[in-house]
Amino acid sequence: MSTLITLHDGLSQTILFFLMICALWGFWRALRGEGVKGDFWGALVILEGVILLQGLLGLAMVLMRLWPARGGLHFLYGIVLALALPLVYAYTRGRDGRREQWLYSVVLTIMVGLALRAITTGR
Repeated sequence: MSTLITLHDGLSQTILFFLMICALWGFWRALRGEGVKGDFWGALVILEGVILLQGLLGLAMVLMRLWPARGGLHFLYGIVLALALPLVYAYTRGRDGRREQWLYSVVLTIMVGLALRAITTGR
């Protein structure tokens, strides 16, 4: 059980740092007038995969009756984090211009805040 908790906690830190890196990288690209390109798409897909893996670990913990400190809020933050990037993709209809680069960068920054809240409500 403690291994699962350690994995979930470590992965939350990984997600937080990955979000920060992607947000900064996104703003850098937007300021240079670039759109969303293949390398950035790849990072977003990997990020989404890691977030979904985190959710599966969290679900396994719930099934083992390992509840977070403030369960409802923690689950809400996790669900919003998991849905944020797919919703932006759906909203932009997969376009990859400069405007979309700005939008992804802002959403990633909001996701940093959500990840921080998720971490604090889980402890």
